[in-house]
Amino acid sequence: MKKILFLFTAALFVLQSCSINSEIVYHKDSASTSVTDIDMKQFIAEMKAMTPDSLEQQKGLGELDQLPTTWTSLFDFQKQQGKKETKDPDSVRIMKKFLVRTNKENNELAGFSFKMDHFTQADYQFLSSYNKKEKLPLDQNIFNNWDGKTLTVNTENLNLKNIEETLRSKTSKDEAEKIEGMISMFFKSVGTTLKFENKIKSITGKHDWVKQIDNYTIRISYDIKALYDPETKFKNADKTIVIVTE
Repeated sequence: MKKILFLFTAALFVLQSCSINSEIVYHKDSASTSVTDIDMKQFIAEMKAMTPDSLEQQKGLGELDQLPTTWTSLFDFQKQQGKKETKDPDSVRIMKKFLVRTNKENNELAGFSFKMDHFTQADYQFLSSYNKKEKLPLDQNIFNNWDGKTLTVNTENLNLKNIEETLRSKTSKDEAEKIEGMISMFFKSVGTTLKFENKIKSITGKHDWVKQIDNYTIRISYDIKALYDPETKFKNADKTIVIVTE
């Protein structure tokens, strides 16, 4: 599990001008699969425009370039790197379901993605416990309660606190304060799509950032500026949204 923290923390330090888009598919058996794509094309283009060797100075990019270009579990990636294999059965289970890959265009790095494949409630409970000890920059929506028919979204978790806390844990106090002041400039956009295998029957609760797209899809679009503006006022901001499927 340490490898997850290492790779994602390294990546966070190069995420200026990037977009994060996640999709969570809720399965009928109460498990879910999430995929998060990090689009770094604009950042890489800006770095190249500054100076050709500026990319080489970004250690995080070097770490990302070690990742395969096809979906590979962290368990298999660890073996490929010749690392000592984890023996803890819970960690092994999670690492086999946690997949990563780099995305390239014209043979050049364009971003990276990670997938949490068919995670059960037991998997999320373990990951949640691990996240309390070793902060991971994961979409907090993955921890919403889903029982195979009903999803409860806690809108108080529509923020970037996981990313902020991960950065704080890996920097000095002075650097952490600077990062917090710049976090709103790191990302162009952040959004999460919620998809259901069964048709949506009803939705209770409203939030300005949460919209129904069709009978199977909900879209959450973060207002990055509003996240860090204490004067922001919402028209709709219920603390929970309950989505019931057929």
